[in-house]
Amino acid sequence: MNSNTQVLVVGGGPAGSTTATLLAREGFDVTLIEKEVFPRYHIGESLLPSCLEILDLIGAREKVEAYGFQRKDGGYFAWGNESWELDFTKLRHPYSFQVVRSEFDQLLLEHAKSQGVKVYEGTEIRGLTFDGERPRSAMWAQGPGDTNTGEIFFDTLVDASGRAGVMGMRYLKNRHYHDAFQNVAIWGYWKGAGRMSFAPDGAIAVGSVPDGWFWGIPLHNDTMSVGLVLHKTTFKEKRQQGKSLEQIYYEAMNECPLILDLLKNATFVSEQMKVEQDYSYMSDKISGPGYFMVGDAACFIDPLLSTGVHLATHGSMLAAASIASMYRGEVTEAQALHFYEHSYRHAYLRLMVIVSGLYLQYRGKANYFWQAQQLTHNDYSDAEALNEAFLFVVSGIEDQNDIVVLPKELPIEGLAGQLPPEEAERAKAMYQVYHKVFMRSSMSAETAIEGMYVTTRPHLGLALAQNERVMTA
Repeated sequence: MNSNTQVLVVGGGPAGSTTATLLAREGFDVTLIEKEVFPRYHIGESLLPSCLEILDLIGAREKVEAYGFQRKDGGYFAWGNESWELDFTKLRHPYSFQVVRSEFDQLLLEHAKSQGVKVYEGTEIRGLTFDGERPRSAMWAQGPGDTNTGEIFFDTLVDASGRAGVMGMRYLKNRHYHDAFQNVAIWGYWKGAGRMSFAPDGAIAVGSVPDGWFWGIPLHNDTMSVGLVLHKTTFKEKRQQGKSLEQIYYEAMNECPLILDLLKNATFVSEQMKVEQDYSYMSDKISGPGYFMVGDAACFIDPLLSTGVHLATHGSMLAAASIASMYRGEVTEAQALHFYEHSYRHAYLRLMVIVSGLYLQYRGKANYFWQAQQLTHNDYSDAEALNEAFLFVVSGIEDQNDIVVLPKELPIEGLAGQLPPEEAERAKAMYQVYHKVFMRSSMSAETAIEGMYVTTRPHLGLALAQNERVMTA
């Protein structure tokens, strides 16, 4: 391994490989270090349509299309007493994929290598050195018993090390967990599961139960990923009652007709149930002098809307654009950091509010869709359009669109008038709290954040909105 690199990326998942590929394609010297040797198992198989735009940017779209992953044309929700579908075919990017993550992640990492990224698998970061707050080098180790060790210096660190969080957990210790989304997931894989003839092709099935909700994700290898998500308190109570993971899983499944029907002729093929904490969190600071935190290293949100890979790759694009413009001298480091911090939090908070609304099952479907409308830039006035607004947000498109219809003011009085009186007051209050955050985007001059937005032409970077004063601190 070389002793110097412009950009050191820690982590080879979608966040790391995407950031590394984008920067390498812009001509920068990028080294990526990954602790595991790929392929390796990872949960999070359901992707959003926004991934297509990222795959185009990194030049991997054809490889992913050709691989044979299950095409995903939407989703189906059986939620509380209501049900509805999400039809991705209405979108600019009309589909996505359900992927086996070990295969998908390896494909992206191999693509990064083909684009000039120097990749070192089976290599662990033992520690970082700092010049004040700025990380300057990383000590690494390879092989059994650390048979090979060294130090690599860098100009910029991209921490894409997942939940382990090299910067956030070892050094900054600034991860903030949300009280509302402290859940536990139990899941496994089934062979021979049925398909939903009444839903979009390849759709994810999401069904609520009294204590939580189930996902059902069809995969290209004739298996279905089926998981239960419940609050940590409920999980703890059931375990204290002496219930096994299997008992908790199957008892809940008996209360989910949607999943029961899909699995009526299927066989459970996992060696054992898998379990993992799905505690949602956001780091108090996700960037600073010489570093950017991306993906799960920066934040994680409840898996209800399948936003993990979207947030990871969207953050990768934001980080790569910020770093590229900083290196070219188009913006200062302070400007790049300021833009990244604000734009990534913008995307995260948008989805956090939608998830929060969905968990309020008793409020009814119209409320879920209205919360989506609250967070989208477009002005809709009927039930069908509210569904479309919800679709735009939960597909990730709202973060990466180039929509021109972006009014500066949302007519909250008109929207509130369509709601019951008790909801109207809540709507107005939410609007006041979230207006400044959610009326911004990062992909067009009309909704620039702090006077900047991401551009991909003539190269990836940050552009200044006309007549805008850019923040410098």
